[in-house]
Amino acid sequence: MTGTVGFIGLGAMGRGMARNLHRAGLLCGVWNRTADRALVLAAELGCVAAATPAELAAQCEVIVLCVSADADVLEVVDAIAPTLPAGAIVIDCSTVSAATAREAARRLAAHSVEFLDAPVSGGVEGARDGTLAIMVGGNEAAFERARPVLSAMGRAITHFGPSGAGQAAKATNQIMCAGIIQAVGEAMAFAKAEGLPLEALIETLGKGAGSSWYFVNRAPNMVRNAYPAGFRVRLHEKDLRICREMAERHGVRLSVVETTLQHYGELVERGHGDEDISTIFRLKDALFRQPPGGDPSGT
Repeated sequence: MTGTVGFIGLGAMGRGMARNLHRAGLLCGVWNRTADRALVLAAELGCVAAATPAELAAQCEVIVLCVSADADVLEVVDAIAPTLPAGAIVIDCSTVSAATAREAARRLAAHSVEFLDAPVSGGVEGARDGTLAIMVGGNEAAFERARPVLSAMGRAITHFGPSGAGQAAKATNQIMCAGIIQAVGEAMAFAKAEGLPLEALIETLGKGAGSSWYFVNRAPNMVRNAYPAGFRVRLHEKDLRICREMAERHGVRLSVVETTLQHYGELVERGHGDEDISTIFRLKDALFRQPPGGDPSGT
């Protein structure tokens, strides 16, 4: 499979993932909707910057996608399906609904192409370092064939079942993340209000029972009051809407999802939608600066 992988979608996560495929000797070429981004990365890595997704697909046995939304996944699938060789594998690392994953698999099957929904978790750091957690759904034989590609991008790689199972696992992760960012934001705002030395607090509690990757890596943003985009509010908001839709199929509404969507709506309205999700601290911190019954400004 050496040098026969194409990568589509060179955002904050995709660039790191593509670089790791290159380091493993697997990357053939790249494509991105904004062509300049593909040209710059291709020049850096010495690979092809394809003019179209279809052109890239014609040169590859495996295509990895990392795009933003359900419609984007299906648009790319339709573009590459006619030119992919029979037996090729499409690995979709985007976060979309399980229903979209199953539809993508159906469309590609008509061209004798396998599809793996393989959403990832681990932030831009995990994408850069090749340590992502990858949750996979799809045909198990295709999963085994794709292991070298997945292993170049991630460390914890698990096959959860048929098409859509990877996205269901990722939705579970995104619900957990929503709860964690709520808890860390409130805890850090409380600690600040109590006058604690926050950097020392992170160092100590980072080794305690309540710690998490998010706390260790994102609580420092709250200390600095700077929220560079690791995982943007708008993207997690999109993911939580998927979680809401999936839960509603069971007749359930999840409080952590609903509360976080409400807070994200406020943050987007106030111009913070492209900041990292740790910016939720703005709302929590404001709670301690308002008179009883006041309305936090979040600014």
